Amino acid sequence: MANLFIAYDLMAPGQNYDAVRDRIKALGQWHQFQFSLFYVHTDMSPGEAFQFVSVALDANDRLAVIDASGGVVTTWDRPPIDAINAIWTQG
Repeated sequence: MANLFIAYDLMAPGQNYDAVRDRIKALGQWHQFQFSLFYVHTDMSPGEAFQFVSVALDANDRLAVIDASGGVVTTWDRPPIDAINAIWTQG
């Protein structure tokens, strides 16, 4: 199991946000921190997740998949803090 931060920039033309988000959400339990930043708990390695999400990208888009095995989040705009922090503790 891996805990990953996934961030992306979709460049013009194209910008198929729904397709990219759907691929990210299909990886496993997730939380969307910002418009283009997700935290995901998945069975895939960072490289496998990168390849999986890349299917929805155009050639000029940018994608970062970062191993994030732990962390703590404070409140802003009322995110579900307990649910987010619970993702970090899954093993």
